[in-house]
Amino acid sequence: MEERLQKQLAFALEIDKEKNIFRQTHLTHHGRRENDAEHAWHMAIMAYILQEYANEPVDIGKVMIMSLIHDIVEIDAGDTYAYDQAGIATQKAREDAAKERIYSLLPDDQKNEMIALFDEFEANETAEARFAHAMDNLQPLLLNNSNDGGDWKEHHVHASQVYGRQVKTKMGSETLYAVVDDILQENIKKGNLIKD
Repeated sequence: MEERLQKQLAFALEIDKEKNIFRQTHLTHHGRRENDAEHAWHMAIMAYILQEYANEPVDIGKVMIMSLIHDIVEIDAGDTYAYDQAGIATQKAREDAAKERIYSLLPDDQKNEMIALFDEFEANETAEARFAHAMDNLQPLLLNNSNDGGDWKEHHVHASQVYGRQVKTKMGSETLYAVVDDILQENIKKGNLIKD
């Protein structure tokens, strides 16, 4: 087997580990905790079906690939809960090291392509990155809402914390942000989010 194919297959096996990285978000109907691979898959499908609501025209294939790869680094870095300030403080360093190790399994051209896509997502400066971030924020919010805000209640999350994260949703889709706002207002009324 040629070296290029060996590297590609090694990467394919390595990313299977993403299925073992569990997030704080639970599946619908109070199911088990969601894993990173499920989150990424769900985001990619959502991006495709909701693309008409992006603030700007997007290359949907690029958005979907960004969605699928954005959390691969968590194989090494671990999942950082959205409202864990201590974890957020070290997240970039952990993810940068993971990015280099994991994507280095690929042939150089593909490594560079994946790192460029990951970095573009993180920078959040292109239409594609902004829409991918909107999906990254909307997807767990929909799951949490379907579970009566259980994850927010468990972690004593304040409404202002969730609204702070949803700024990126608004940058990617004003229409979807309006939906998010309705969901959050309802969860504040129900006591699922701490009003501040």
